[in-house]
Amino acid sequence: MNQVSIVTICFNNPEDLISTCKSVDIQTEKPFEHLIINGSTKPAIKNYLTQHSQPAYRRWINERDNGIGDAFNKGVLQSTGSIIVMLNAGDTFYDQHSLEKAVTAFEQHPDIKWLHAKFKLLRANQEVIIGKSFSPSKIYRGMRSICHQTMYVRKELYDKHGLYDLSLKISMDYDFLIRIKNEPFYFLPEPLVSFAPEGISSVQYLQSLKESSEVYRKYFRNTWLHRIWQWRLKLLYYLLNSPVGKSLYNLKVWLKLENL
Repeated sequence: MNQVSIVTICFNNPEDLISTCKSVDIQTEKPFEHLIINGSTKPAIKNYLTQHSQPAYRRWINERDNGIGDAFNKGVLQSTGSIIVMLNAGDTFYDQHSLEKAVTAFEQHPDIKWLHAKFKLLRANQEVIIGKSFSPSKIYRGMRSICHQTMYVRKELYDKHGLYDLSLKISMDYDFLIRIKNEPFYFLPEPLVSFAPEGISSVQYLQSLKESSEVYRKYFRNTWLHRIWQWRLKLLYYLLNSPVGKSLYNLKVWLKLENL
């Protein structure tokens, strides 16, 4: 059966967690379980979980961890569903049918080992929907058109390819994507998630680029395609954070080219 375990990691951000939990609870297709990995140093999240009524599918672990990768791994190891999706605190499902759409896709494509979809995010002060079908031949592009919050992964892939790399601070999802790049997957061409703008890969974007480049070089030689792509992303980052760049991006959105 396609039983979905939602793993939500959090750290001293109770309002973000509450927002995520609400988006889970309104789903037309309820999850098999919603596992919260709480590594907070403050009691607010623990108090929310223990002092408020929670659905039967929600359970949690309140203990310190050694960073994002460690929290992800705790979630994977504690999950009992056959499919795992990482929905961090602050991220929300796009609408109330998101989980249902993902489960239906697995039912319609029983041979796939994972899927991903489009997602909504804030870029140049605009909310846009982006995402393209993953291509193993374009792995040098990193996570540019894919986000792990839309990745529904059969748990057996973690058994086969291993857990998240604890030495990485940001790009552990990219490292895992490289390892599963040849596994059969499906792209759902509609948004499933609204991506939180405060995510670490957004707040520390340049550091994220640097670490993802290190990950790429670990598996492949430093190809010219990868170098050019990294330069392109850095240029776009500085451009989008300038008044001129924001105006150009507004034009790009108006022309419906935001997914390029």
